[in-house]
Amino acid sequence: MATISNLANLTRTPCLDSKSSSSGSVLPRSSISFRTLNAKLSSSHLSLRYNQQSTPSLFVRCSVSGGNGTAGKRTPLHDLYEKEGQSPWYDNLCRPVTDLLPLIARGVRGVTSNPAIFQKAISTSNAYNDQFRTLVESGKDIESAYWELVVKDIQDACKLFESIYDETDGADGYVSVEVSPRLADDTQGTVEAAKYLQKVVDRRNVYIKIPATAPCIPSIRDVIAAGISVNVTLIFSIARYEAVIDAYLDGLEASGLDDLSRVTSVASFFVSRVDTLMDKMLEQIGTPEALDLRGKAAVAQAALAYKLYQKKFSGPRWEALVKKGAKKQRLLWASTSVKNPAYSDTLYVAPLIGPDTVSTMPDQALEAFADHGIVKRTIDANVSEAEGVYSALEKLGIDWNKVGEQLEDEGVDSFKKSFESLLGTLQEKANTLKLASH
Repeated sequence: MATISNLANLTRTPCLDSKSSSSGSVLPRSSISFRTLNAKLSSSHLSLRYNQQSTPSLFVRCSVSGGNGTAGKRTPLHDLYEKEGQSPWYDNLCRPVTDLLPLIARGVRGVTSNPAIFQKAISTSNAYNDQFRTLVESGKDIESAYWELVVKDIQDACKLFESIYDETDGADGYVSVEVSPRLADDTQGTVEAAKYLQKVVDRRNVYIKIPATAPCIPSIRDVIAAGISVNVTLIFSIARYEAVIDAYLDGLEASGLDDLSRVTSVASFFVSRVDTLMDKMLEQIGTPEALDLRGKAAVAQAALAYKLYQKKFSGPRWEALVKKGAKKQRLLWASTSVKNPAYSDTLYVAPLIGPDTVSTMPDQALEAFADHGIVKRTIDANVSEAEGVYSALEKLGIDWNKVGEQLEDEGVDSFKKSFESLLGTLQEKANTLKLASH
């Protein structure tokens, strides 16, 4: 268990205050212009089109050390939570972590991260150099140093969202950190890694991310049973989602806790990647019926996932857990950026609005919805049409479970590649530092 031994070398680091910085250097600055939506809904919420215009970006992140700290103004992100009960989260994390402050002011209520996000943040920024140099000089191996960098960011971000966590009595304000992607097929290794990350991060509002691979479903149960809050990630099919819910319920029941109110979870159901793959399959089929279903599969499946959520979190079994303070495992819509420019830039946010859900958005989707998103409950507005789309795809010979398995394999592989690439980059940096010191 190399991953666990590397985690064991971690030291706990204090949180940043609002003025602290890593290196004082200017980081790469990027912004994405808004796209103004002239949205036309077809007969349902399942297909959206738009015309684009550029307008100034409200969101600037990973910019100048110390954060930009600009005053926030009210956006549709506030209304998402206050009017419809959906929490908007930000799917990104990098230094300076204080750049999250203006996003929080504009309605962001949590953060998700993954190996790809950290790969980009650490490999393209100088903000990690000082800490990394100190770690290397102290004798840390590369993977241990990586986890030190990650844990510092997670701790600092958790501090920024603590007030939201407290205001909602532990229902919101979470920051997610994922176990090593090398453990996607290792049931017990995942449990050990989750327990150790929870111990080392040592923050009330951290979610430990565990992939919804078949070997990790038992891990989810055991980690929940240990009283650790979990973000289950890489869910691509209804069948796997139901297994995730059952693992959560089983874990709560096995915990032996009299008070379950502090053990919470989200189930990250991926959206846009489904359409990316499905659209290719539909284009290969090539019939008018198939082509007409492009851009509809992901939202349709998500709507049916919400229907399952409503069913599973009701009835005698769930009510018995509620009496002990249990909270629903909220559905979290992930992979919400739009890959196809022919589709609306809010396609994977606007049709999936509903209570007790989370939408985690990267910059493109967050900016688009904050600029011109329409806030109204849509997730269960046309379930019958979603069922029609789902079954129509089956009639074309598409196996939803196989699609889910392929996307899961691709997702795990992508995170592994990001992880290995970053370790390679850090090794090169370490070698450079060692040469410079001689």
